[in-house]
Amino acid sequence: MVKFNFYGHSCFSLTTENNIILVDPFFTDNPLTKVKPEDIDCQYILVSHAHFDHLGDAPAIAARTGATIIAIPEVLKLCGKTANTYGMNIGGSHSFPFGMVRMTLAIHSCGTAGGIACGFVINFKKGPTVYYSGDTALFSDMQIIGAKEKIDYAILPIGDNFTMGKEDAARSVQLLKAHNVIPVHYNTWPAIRQDPKLFKQIAESLIAVDVHIVEPGKSLELTKW
Repeated sequence: MVKFNFYGHSCFSLTTENNIILVDPFFTDNPLTKVKPEDIDCQYILVSHAHFDHLGDAPAIAARTGATIIAIPEVLKLCGKTANTYGMNIGGSHSFPFGMVRMTLAIHSCGTAGGIACGFVINFKKGPTVYYSGDTALFSDMQIIGAKEKIDYAILPIGDNFTMGKEDAARSVQLLKAHNVIPVHYNTWPAIRQDPKLFKQIAESLIAVDVHIVEPGKSLELTKW
């Protein structure tokens, strides 16, 4: 069983029987959560890029918990020499105790010189295949990602302005052929104000998919795979 725990914005964790994988751990100054970084436990941290609302509290959480940060090498340079890190790059895969992680392209700026934004596909050993696009625009290679990975759950930004908006995000669901979708990266600030119900309506009108709207502070068991 894998559980999706949402902390608002693009900050979430994926909990398995033996591991907690924290993703883009933006807690400090996140207006959508009351959770503090010192309240978080995890064994792994995935960071999609170095913008403050994604790299967030990763270095501090890793230093306290001993968690391994998985990210692009240029992003890992920002995490300090004492942090446990594992570098990957676009197209690469690596096996971890919880499953296989593949780093995918994202069309977005990285937030640090020489770096590139990314997404992740996680093939859980005992669970679904989860694709987190990271901050991204719509891009045609999503069709290749979907064909290769057979995605059970896609976690996609819908906020517009800095990423895909609801229409492009819905089109990405078509390309990915994901069976389930969880929208993120919206309503944190006025610039990314969106109604997730409209995204759900658009996406579900285009393709047979279940859109799950998870409120900050709530969880969803990823049972459909």
